[in-house]
Parts: sequence; structure tokens; C-alpha cells
Amino acid sequence: MKINILTLFPEMVKGGLSQSIIKRAIDEGRLQLNTYNYRDFTHNKRRDVDDAPYGGGAGLVMQIEPVKSALLSIDPTHQSHIIYMTPKGKQLTQKRVRTLSESEHLTILCGHYEGFDQRIIDTYVDEEISIGDYILTGGELAAMVLVDAMVRLKPGVLGKAASHQVESFEDDLLEYPQYTRPECYGGLTVPEVLLSGNHAEIDDWRYAKQLELTYRRRPDLLRTHLAQYSVKTPKVQLRRLRKCLAAVGLERLLSAELSVRASRQNKRLQKRKKTL
Repeated sequence: MKINILTLFPEMVKGGLSQSIIKRAIDEGRLQLNTYNYRDFTHNKRRDVDDAPYGGGAGLVMQIEPVKSALLSIDPTHQSHIIYMTPKGKQLTQKRVRTLSESEHLTILCGHYEGFDQRIIDTYVDEEISIGDYILTGGELAAMVLVDAMVRLKPGVLGKAASHQVESFEDDLLEYPQYTRPECYGGLTVPEVLLSGNHAEIDDWRYAKQLELTYRRRPDLLRTHLAQYSVKTPKVQLRRLRKCLAAVGLERLLSAELSVRASRQNKRLQKRKKTL
């Protein structure tokens, strides 16, 4: 995977992505990470990259020429997927991260000041991404978040292939609680089921805890997860879901979801009959 990052602060990006799993991915040749400074593509003595906005207003705007020159220098035929990190972009999700992780060549633009001249976005940018509803001083931290989220999903980057498959947001659920030694600490003990050696019961406990945590903290995600189930879902899967929901007092949620889906399906069938 090849990733280009364009920024005013390449050392900041290099420092943030030169440790831990990302460093290992680079050392093993699984990731080629290139950083470029917009100022290296300026054509003025002061190496300015910004100017006042037309129409007035606070702040400065990144000029077209340095960004254009940088893009044409590193990717003259626009072979990479160009992403602009901006709070105006579509919010990043684990689903989008998974898709982007399958890309072979990406270019990430880090904004600064009041962002880019819109004509750069209109001409070169393929996708605008936000990492949340808050403002940072620049796009560097957001770019590092995106790179870390993507690269760890590449085959071979994590120690075990299944490591990322049980994390938060996979299957639209938050991750279950984790425990390690000692067995008892400050009067708090590890749940007995985790010490039982019964892997089927452990899996059910973990799934039940995922359902419970997601219901409490991200009910929107749980609705998405439950929407995958219907009356056509294999009975063994429905039984397990009901069992795990019941274990945390949430069995009513499945009945409600299936009832809503059945009602919608009946309405669609009635509409079709009327049109016929």
C-alpha cells in the first residue's frame, strides 16, 4: 500500500507514524509512506502558501499553485485516490476504513488555516473525509488517524488475522470488556465464565456484553446490527441472538425489530397488490 501525505508539517506526520504497528508495516514493506511539504512546491522567495480570502473574513486560505504543483509532481496522471481531510467531509466510519484499506495508492491532503481554495477541491479531490464533529488546527492529526485505521487492517500487519475482527464497530457492535491477570484486584474479580474454559459460553457472554454496551452507548449502531436479522435468518442464529439479548435483559428489542420489519414488508406487499 502506498500513501502520500501532503502537509505543512511533514515532521509531525513522520513522528506520529514512525512507531508501533505502522513502523513495523513500513519496515516489512507492507506500507510505503511518503510525506511532502507544500512549501517545497512554491515559486516565491518567502515560500508562502496562503493568502487572504476573497470577500473578506478572518484567517488565510491555502493557494491553488503550491497544492496543484505538489499533486502534479507526485501523481501527474492522478493514479491515486485523493482524499482531503476536512470537518466539512463525510464522517469516517469503520465501514469506509475497511473499503479504503483495500486501496493500493492514496494521497491525503492536510489542510491548514481556513482550508483550500475551493478550486483545488473541485479539480483534484476525489473524497472529503472528517474524523468527527470538532475542529483541529490542521489536517495532520486527522490524516494520521486515517492511516492508522487503514493500515492495521491490511493482511499481515497485525499479529493475528482475527485481532481486528472482534473490535468495536465490527458488525456494528462495540467491543466486549477484557480482563487479564490478576484474577482478583481490589476486591474486583474476573467474571467466572471467562475462567470456565467453556468457549461456547465465553463467546455467548462476550456477544451479550457487546449487545448491552452498544445498547447503552450507541443505540444507533445496535439498530443497524439488529436490522441484519429477519424471519428468514437461520433459526440457530436467531436463537443465539435471543439468548444473548435475554442474558442482559434486552430480549424485547429483537421482537420489536422483527415486528417493525414484518409490518413494513406487509405494507410493501399491499402496495404491490394495489398497483396490480
